[in-house]
This record gives sequence, structure tokens and C-alpha cells, in this order.
Amino acid sequence: MHQRSVVRVGASLIVASLALTACGSRSGDDSGGSSGGSTKTAKIGVIAPLSGDLSALGLGIQHSVELAVKQANDSNAIPGWKLEVVPKDDEAKTEPGKNAATALAGDKDVIGVVGTLNTSVSQQVQPVLAPKNIVQVSPANTGPGLTQGAKWQTEPKRPYATYFRTCTTDAVQGPFAARYLYETAKITKVATIHDKKAYGQGLVGTFTEEFKKLGGQVVAQQTINPDDSNYQAVISAIKPAAPQAVYYGGEYPNAGPLSQQMKAGGLNIPLMGGDGIFDPKYISLAGKTANGDLATSVGAPVDTLASAKKFIADYNAAGYKDPYAAYGGYSYDAANAIINALKVSLKDASDVESARKATVDALQQVSFDGVTGKVAFDQYGDTTSRVLTVYKVDGGKWATVLSKELPKT
Repeated sequence: MHQRSVVRVGASLIVASLALTACGSRSGDDSGGSSGGSTKTAKIGVIAPLSGDLSALGLGIQHSVELAVKQANDSNAIPGWKLEVVPKDDEAKTEPGKNAATALAGDKDVIGVVGTLNTSVSQQVQPVLAPKNIVQVSPANTGPGLTQGAKWQTEPKRPYATYFRTCTTDAVQGPFAARYLYETAKITKVATIHDKKAYGQGLVGTFTEEFKKLGGQVVAQQTINPDDSNYQAVISAIKPAAPQAVYYGGEYPNAGPLSQQMKAGGLNIPLMGGDGIFDPKYISLAGKTANGDLATSVGAPVDTLASAKKFIADYNAAGYKDPYAAYGGYSYDAANAIINALKVSLKDASDVESARKATVDALQQVSFDGVTGKVAFDQYGDTTSRVLTVYKVDGGKWATVLSKELPKT
């Protein structure tokens, strides 16, 4: 995640990406199966945390997909076919995520999946969906290895042709944060902490490499467990090294209390994290001492994007009780990427299963102007957009510091 940051400048840059949030599920149609009538049914699954600490992000993903599907059905986007959303709760955990993927893969009418939030969950979901040729488009996964393999830095190789994402990766986000701290904030000494999960560990890894390359010092490196709530031992280990900032790899349920305990323990320096902490709940967990803390997030601030105005209006008009949150726009674009592919693959198809491989091929060729900017995929399934934003907590709210579209490599 969400899962999913950094400096952006200029109108053309802002058009390229963003992190929105969505909520709730409204697909109230229970008709299923691709038989029994002139209109056939194809299902789009959603795998995300719909309960637990990260449910604010997961519900935003779910409802944004529901909005895209409802609009496609209302406009008869795919003649002869009705789309249905099937949400599955992964609880932000690997085993429930794998079980969700197994259930969807066993349904002959499932044509694609939007999800997951967490990189670690996607590592379990990918190998379940791929053998069935079910496309997966993540709005929030940022781990580079998901699209370019374990040796992504030296020998990039795409593991699964079925996997795509609409957000950029930690190969971009981590270094972007490092450059902001070193070059703009003039911070030369940092401590790093991560939660041992794939997202947090990967983010700290790419940050550390770039920060050292720039000439900065990583004066302490610590880890926590995702179920920890008391961070005094980690704070005590870091404090003597006198860092000017802490860079954290993980998500807001841990990051907020960590920031609060840092300040209470006399380590009165900014905590910076990635898109996993960019949520209002981080500020409520960290309290008043969060002022000055920093986050990067994928895309540009939603309220700056002309391309997002209709999405926001439609989402609000739909009456979802949850906000679209950090990944709503990316989720809406992910769903519409699948829908655009289905316009090709289902056109002459008699059933879903026979159209799955054609859907994979069609998705690779998708290109359209989405909520977050241009939606298209490179040879690895990664988005061609590389917009990131830096945010700072100011007066109890996240405020935009810098937005930037990074050049293609």
C-alpha cells in the first residue's frame, strides 16, 4: 500500500497521477452466472482490507470500483454483458488474502481483480490468479518485485503477465523521499525504522540506498513488529545517535503512536514515511506532536486535479458512507482499465473463462485519460505515470509541500 509520493510541480505533472480514497460497496445485484438469459455476467473481484486498522483504505478501494462498475453498467459499456463486483476482505494479512484469491479463482465468472492494498498480500495473491489468467490490477502495491522480480534492480524480469498496477513503486518513492530530506530539507543524518513487512522493508531499503548515495548518514537502523504498541526500546536505541529525522517504513496504525512516543521521549524530530502513513488517521493517532511530520504519496493532491473533479462529485453523489481515501482514484482507474480491456475481450465471447487470456492481452494495450492522469502500462505491467507528492502535517492537517512528475528511466 496504498497500500502507496513525493514532489510535484506544474500543471502537466499534476495531471499524471494521484492518490484518492473510496468507500463502501453498493453492488446490490445478486444475479450471477453467465447463463440463463440474453445478458451474461462477468465479475470483478476486490481484494482489500475491509475490516481492521486499514479498512479506511480498503473500503475506499472497494467503493471506487463499485462506482466504476455501476457507471459501466448504466452506460451499457459492454453490450450483452453485466458487470458485478465481488468484494473479499483480506484483513491486510497474507493468508486471508490468499484465501480470497482462491475463492475468486474458483468462480468461473470472475474476469479480473482490483487489489491488493499490501505488497505482502499481493505476493500470495499473484500466483493464485495467474494460472487462471485472471488479471489483477493494484491501485496501491508499491513493491518493485511484484512486476520486475526479485532481482528488479539488476535483472528485471516480469513474474506474472496477469499483474498490473496504477500506482508507482518504491523504486521511485523511497529515493524521492531521500532527495527531499537531503536536498530540500537539508537533513544529513537520519535513523530508519520499518515494520518487517514487505512494503516497509522495501521502502526503507530504497530510501537508504539513495540517501547514502547523496552523502547522507543513516546513523541508526531499527525494526518493530506490526503488533507492537510500545516503542520505548527502539526510541532509546535511536536517541543517542542524534538523528535529524526518522524515516519509517510501514503504515499509520504503528507510525502514529511511534511519532507520539518519540516526541514524548524527547526525540523531537520529524518522522517521515511513505504513502502507508498518508491518511488523516495518522494525525489522530500521533496527536498534536504530529505537526512537522512528513509523508510522500503516489500521485498529485486530488483537489488540484481537473481530471478528478467528476470522480469526486460522482463518488459523493453515490452516498458512500466512507471517503474515497488515499487510493480511490487509482482504484477507479484500475477498474476502468479492466473495463476497457473487457470491451475488447468480451465482445464476441460466449463465456468468461474463454475470454480471460484475451483480457490479459487487451489490458496490456489499454490507454486512456483517467482520474489520476494517463492510464497505460509498460512492459512490466507498471504504470507509465511517475508523479509523487510530499506532504507535511501543518495545523493538524496534511498540507502539500511539493509535487513532481519524475522522468521515465
